Amino acid sequence: MKRTRLLALTAMVSALCAVGALVKIPMGIGSAALDSAPALLSAVFLPPAAAGTAAMIGHLISAVTGGTPLGPFHLLIAAEMFVVIGGFAWLHLHGRNLLKWGFFLVGNGVLAVLPFYWLVSPAFFWTAIVTIPAATLVNAVIAGAVMPVVWNVAARKEAAR
Repeated sequence: MKRTRLLALTAMVSALCAVGALVKIPMGIGSAALDSAPALLSAVFLPPAAAGTAAMIGHLISAVTGGTPLGPFHLLIAAEMFVVIGGFAWLHLHGRNLLKWGFFLVGNGVLAVLPFYWLVSPAFFWTAIVTIPAATLVNAVIAGAVMPVVWNVAARKEAAR
């Protein structure tokens, strides 16, 4: 993929993540957003690092629009998003279709929350361990429903070349 095209597609996915970040789902510790769904969809047409970058930017925008109650911890969460979405895209690229969803659900819904047991408080962790997996599942369901359409469009684009 040419560099300009890659940069443009990554920026567009980041913008879609920003729009998803504005869609808030009220949860016990604040709100969760739909910023991961576009990043998950980008695994179809972006390399893993670009998909992870879009997710990272999407989370930071979500944090800013949500009032950043965790402050600098959002940088850690953004890094976690980069790893989780990048890993998801890598698994997608290598045809591990079932494993990629499990990786996303466990990575984003459980493992990404784990450091906050020690960094914030056990009470925060036990609240987040219920709400974050729920938001993760919502993002996964949306992306999973739309991904076949994105896959077909991307396949047609490649066939047309």
